[in-house]
Amino acid sequence: MDLRSEVLRELGGLFDFDAHVWLLTDPVTSVGCSPLADVPVGEELPKLIRLKYLTDVNRWTRLATVPTRARSLVEATSGNPQLSLVWREMLNELGVVDVASTVFADRHGSWGFLDLWRRKPAGRFEPDVIGFLADVSASIAGGLRRCQAATFAAPAVAAQRAMGPVVLLLDDQLRILSQTAASDDWLRVLVPPAHGRPPIPASAYNVAAQLIASERLVDMNPALVRVHLTEGFWVTIRAARLSRSDGQGGGGIAVTIEEASPVDRLEVFSLAFSLSARERELVTLLASGGGTAEVSERLFVSENTVQDHLKSIFQKTSTHSRRTLLSRALGARSPTP
Repeated sequence: MDLRSEVLRELGGLFDFDAHVWLLTDPVTSVGCSPLADVPVGEELPKLIRLKYLTDVNRWTRLATVPTRARSLVEATSGNPQLSLVWREMLNELGVVDVASTVFADRHGSWGFLDLWRRKPAGRFEPDVIGFLADVSASIAGGLRRCQAATFAAPAVAAQRAMGPVVLLLDDQLRILSQTAASDDWLRVLVPPAHGRPPIPASAYNVAAQLIASERLVDMNPALVRVHLTEGFWVTIRAARLSRSDGQGGGGIAVTIEEASPVDRLEVFSLAFSLSARERELVTLLASGGGTAEVSERLFVSENTVQDHLKSIFQKTSTHSRRTLLSRALGARSPTP
């Protein structure tokens, strides 16, 4: 979060904006987590998140596929922001005139997105501001990726509290209907609340909103996000639609939080350290217990080539042995009760 805070301070010294929302994203699913935000929405946060995920205009998953990684709402709608669902149903009422949206993605994945709001009378974002955001997006993406890589710098410790079951039940408006006893404790770790206030289940809102977006064919990425908590410990948050008692669809949305599996960790680890496709394949084989000879045979390369790949991996991940590499990549196998 320190990198994001510093970038926001620098941007604030270059041009005006009235509010901001900056989320990290899962590099594969692009689902958001770990919000850094200052927006005047209060208890309407679930509505904002839901509308954001259901809006096509300037969606971060769309921006990640085009050369220009930043665009203003006014530009994207040719001056007609009514075309944006989130503006039409919420931002307009908040006096938002324009939104500068930027995605931070590279060839290894998507690492975050930022929305900057301008309210009356600040007016529209100038083209040179949008151009500047586009120009710096790649550098910021690299910085966010390296921050994620740094979370694997030491072997993960086991969870300091029982993981579960951690389940929240939400309706389609992202209102929490019920939750297990352990949920409140873990939500406080995911997004620490202000003193004396209940935790805000931002990550739960995000995966549930992604599920609704996929059901409505807005974006078909899985409703899943992997989130770093502390000391190398990662969790996986998922959303799934429940069926009604008559077996039909349309039930509530179940959000689960569990310790990230070795497979989930390994994927993020490999992308965060910018491992090549062959290097990722090699680490996966090592994680399954393969030795040099077996890996050589499976990859159809010589054992010397395997060793060369390992040297490259060790250099990228700042490790010096297979044991340390796998310990950091796979993490603790199970939390302590």
